[in-house]
Amino acid sequence: MRFLAVDDSPTMRRIVVNTLKRIGFNDVVEATNGKDALVKLYSEKIDFIITDWNMPEMNGLEFVQAVKADDNYKNIPILMITTRGVKDDIIQAMKVGVSSYIVKPFTPQTLKEKIESILKTV
Repeated sequence: MRFLAVDDSPTMRRIVVNTLKRIGFNDVVEATNGKDALVKLYSEKIDFIITDWNMPEMNGLEFVQAVKADDNYKNIPILMITTRGVKDDIIQAMKVGVSSYIVKPFTPQTLKEKIESILKTV
């Protein structure tokens, strides 16, 4: 299973990638923002997306909207990891098609549980 990890913070991407590797997912493509992520999505076979919300050029919400608007990619599960923990933000993310949502900071166990939960529904 190939993951796409999208975050403008190299440190956060490293945390996500290392956590994925620890839980058995070694195939991870990285992107620095939504625009970069769309390029990677269109050129790679991606099975699961993990994205931040707050990023330059194209934020995570805009990226999710673009993915969900494309019939070729709309069924890819998307997990959003962000500092935006306000209830209205979570509702907005779910409305545009995010499969689940984690508020930073998070533990590897939380990431693992969210991914497993999403994969059970796909």
